[in-house]
Amino acid sequence: MRIQTRLHTSCTKSLRLLFVGAVICLLGTATLLVCVQNVRAQQKTEWTPQQEAIIKRIRGLRQLPDNTRGHVTKRLALEIRQMPASENKVHLATGLATLSTEGDPGGRETVQAVAATLADALGEHPIAANKGKPAMPYFILASMVHFEHLKASLDSPEFAAALAQLKQQDLRRRQANFTLADLEGHEWTLKSLRGKVVLVNFWATWCPPCRKEIPDLEALYKRFKGQGLVVLGISDEAAAKVRPFVRNEKIKYPVLLDPGRKVNKLYSVAGIPMSFVYDRSGKLVAESMDMRTRKQFLAMLAEAGLK
Repeated sequence: MRIQTRLHTSCTKSLRLLFVGAVICLLGTATLLVCVQNVRAQQKTEWTPQQEAIIKRIRGLRQLPDNTRGHVTKRLALEIRQMPASENKVHLATGLATLSTEGDPGGRETVQAVAATLADALGEHPIAANKGKPAMPYFILASMVHFEHLKASLDSPEFAAALAQLKQQDLRRRQANFTLADLEGHEWTLKSLRGKVVLVNFWATWCPPCRKEIPDLEALYKRFKGQGLVVLGISDEAAAKVRPFVRNEKIKYPVLLDPGRKVNKLYSVAGIPMSFVYDRSGKLVAESMDMRTRKQFLAMLAEAGLK
């Protein structure tokens, strides 16, 4: 999952919230190394050779084929879990968690192992709240429980608060309505699409997981369009950036522009891609916090009656 933030703030005090691990999925390799150095200077973080090696392996997960990535992810989760309690352990578990939910490499068992490792790390070494709000690792773990339907054993008020906040966000999504224009200037209103199955996908041209799932979204749109499927791709980028990308990728489903991020904020989109499926009655029936495979999208659409 790519966390929505700006690079010019990523190497400052905001890393106290995002942590080195989360930055692994946020930034490119060169920027990551600079940020790690900055965090070391600001927080006097020292990494053991073992931890440095784990950072390198986490950073390389996206370059692995799926049939290998799942095995490596699970092995990393077990290695991190065996480390002594420390803030560094939380950092590493958080970074692995942000990458483990991309697609389905290794299956549910692998993602569950990662969630268990993060819960274990936070249970051993709680992270202080920031301005009264739970720290980022609690939200990452809560998101895995909420969106991926995983189990996490963590008796923590911060974790409970993060779960409660996600439930409140869901209430807004269930009642949501918006009107946005596509690249041709045609306006789309969510509630006017009652009678259709609507898949709302938040994405950006710069986001590798977003780009990876676009061909599957396009194939599913083509397959189910005649059965009433509407795919709405929502980007907060400028039209000048989005239009050539859509043309080059031959995207046929509607791509809507949200330059003021009003709809992104309505849905509490902190990382992309995120997807939400509404059935023909307008009920929110499925949602995801990260990239989905075609098989996973099919399971989401099945919740709305499309098979």
